[in-house]
Amino acid sequence: MTTSERMKMAAGEWYSCIDPELEAMRVAARDAVFEHNSMPPRQRGDIGATLRALLGGLGEGARIEAPFHCAYGFNLFLGEGAFLNAGCTILDTAPVKIGRRTLLGPNVQIYCAEHHREAAGRLAGLEIAKSVTIGDNAWIGGSAVILAGVSIGEGAIVGAGAVVTRDVPANATVVGNPARMVTRR
Repeated sequence: MTTSERMKMAAGEWYSCIDPELEAMRVAARDAVFEHNSMPPRQRGDIGATLRALLGGLGEGARIEAPFHCAYGFNLFLGEGAFLNAGCTILDTAPVKIGRRTLLGPNVQIYCAEHHREAAGRLAGLEIAKSVTIGDNAWIGGSAVILAGVSIGEGAIVGAGAVVTRDVPANATVVGNPARMVTRR
């Protein structure tokens, strides 16, 4: 039985991102993101109709400021009142779940893909997708980077510029590169 690259990606297996079906899906996402980012300033914060239709889930009152970028869109789930500030990039090769009333500062980056460790694997476009989950009422500071497979607990704070390489407990504050816990409420 032949398994498509998209099916491998969804199953969390190694897949090749150099694939016509996946490329077509990325083109659709780029079109939706372009429409969203091109809206007049008075509509900024609203979510363009094409992007709204593409997203995996969108809670009431969720907002995405322009500019914004995502790889696929259908793997992105925003909770009620979630807010993504200008410049956020979400490479959603796996599900990205952002909790209710969670705030992402400007230029936050979330990466679900891990590339192959061997050069030949990278040249073949091999990656593996790992989901990212951010709980309710979390605050992710500007320019923070969240890597594949990370969960950030409810009420947690990620300091500006932090690089989050492992899970963050609920109500903890992490800072630095790699992010380290400085407080837990």
